[in-house]
Amino acid sequence: MKLGDPTLDQLRIFLAVVEEGSFGGAARASGRAVSAISYGIAQLEAQLAVTLFEREGSRRPVLTEAGQGLLAEARGVTDRVDALLAKTRSLHAGLESSVSLVLDVMVPGEVTALVLREFRRMFPTVALTLNIEGLGAVAECLLDGRAALAIGGPVIGDHPALERQAIGEVELAPVAAPDHPLAAGDIAPGESRKHLQLVLADRSDLTQGREFSVLSPLTWRLGDLGAKHSLLKEGLGWGNMPRHQIAEDVVEGRLVELDLPEKPGADYTLSALWRRDDRLGPAASWLIDTFRNELARCET
Repeated sequence: MKLGDPTLDQLRIFLAVVEEGSFGGAARASGRAVSAISYGIAQLEAQLAVTLFEREGSRRPVLTEAGQGLLAEARGVTDRVDALLAKTRSLHAGLESSVSLVLDVMVPGEVTALVLREFRRMFPTVALTLNIEGLGAVAECLLDGRAALAIGGPVIGDHPALERQAIGEVELAPVAAPDHPLAAGDIAPGESRKHLQLVLADRSDLTQGREFSVLSPLTWRLGDLGAKHSLLKEGLGWGNMPRHQIAEDVVEGRLVELDLPEKPGADYTLSALWRRDDRLGPAASWLIDTFRNELARCET
């Protein structure tokens, strides 16, 4: 048996009859004559070689077993076409089809989750690609084309190829486990240099050889902030951490904030970064504004 090719219009008529419960209701909802609805269903049944509705013995059409089985597929086809049309309209309106975003590991996780959840609601047709990096690797993602927008820290300074817009800051604090020698208090100048410092490693070539708040010649360099957090709680060294990430640990006694004479803790400024030869679209601009608002709310 050779089947025909149903049209999108025929599938929409089929779904309209199901949703409205009658041929007359489908006609009113679509602004057509009842005869046009009946003809569309008859044509679809002919194309598929099945009966979609039981019409005898009832004033309201009832789906046959075949009709019930094909309902989900028909909805899937029209949903995909609707998504295609929505994305096309967005492109004509200047909305990006996709946004590639890279975030600094210092960005609070709850801020990231809130912003990206709202992004998916606001821009359902915009595909989002996300990377999480540290230090200079954030800017490197922009420069090598892996990302169009970044929320990153101050470590690379003013790169001539990048635009920078400050949007918030994260406070860093030096911490150690309560049984670490530095946690005893009354720390003499230079004492921190005698102990292992856990340092977030920079995996980029942009800042190779540079040090950021490193006091001790004894270091373990870690590419993951979560691993650094775990090792600090195990008492294996001391190091700077975002205050929001260790606040609960300090309250519950798993970590102690260190009063080091050198004051290595500082405000880590977060900025939106993008290439100067690139033009940000509405979705990327929305991300900048929303990250700024949520970071400000997180600080208060």
